[in-house]
Amino acid sequence: MKFPRILALGLLSMSLMAGGAFAAEKSKAEKQAEVQKSTQAAMERFYKAKPELKAAVAKAPGYGVFTTYGVSFLIGGSGGTGLVHDNKSKKVTYMNVGGASAGLQLGASQTEMLIVFKTAAAMTKFVDSGWEVTNSATASAGASGAMAGSGKGETAMQDAETYTLTKNGLEAGLAVGGSKFWKDKDLN
Repeated sequence: MKFPRILALGLLSMSLMAGGAFAAEKSKAEKQAEVQKSTQAAMERFYKAKPELKAAVAKAPGYGVFTTYGVSFLIGGSGGTGLVHDNKSKKVTYMNVGGASAGLQLGASQTEMLIVFKTAAAMTKFVDSGWEVTNSATASAGASGAMAGSGKGETAMQDAETYTLTKNGLEAGLAVGGSKFWKDKDLN
């Protein structure tokens, strides 16, 4: 009598796992809509934290918005998605970002980054080639909605300004690290 129960539970759990796998598979349009929704929410938070950004973004040739999730304990890693919006053509390019760091660090956070391009050439180079950004040293601590940093940043390009918000979580420490941005082949 126990065998049919175990068999039934096994079949039920297998069907739930299979159903979850099918439910997790989203269409390209659904994934694009998710990135656009999170981008819009991030832009609203940036504008709330620093209202003058709205005018800067409107005047710029374009902008990029990225949300990353990271964890660190001596060695850290982060990854996320975002998009670059060309203000002239209205074209959207979906992109990924990944990062790594090492140093005296501990934490977990969700961070949003806004890149305001000063020239169309800088935006095109970013979209076509991506960026490899290295920081010589970073120390940060942020809380929900706090502006964690702003300015030109330690970027490979001088024709853009970057701003970051720490949405939630807390990171503290001193670390050396870098990030890489590239086109998302599946969403473009």
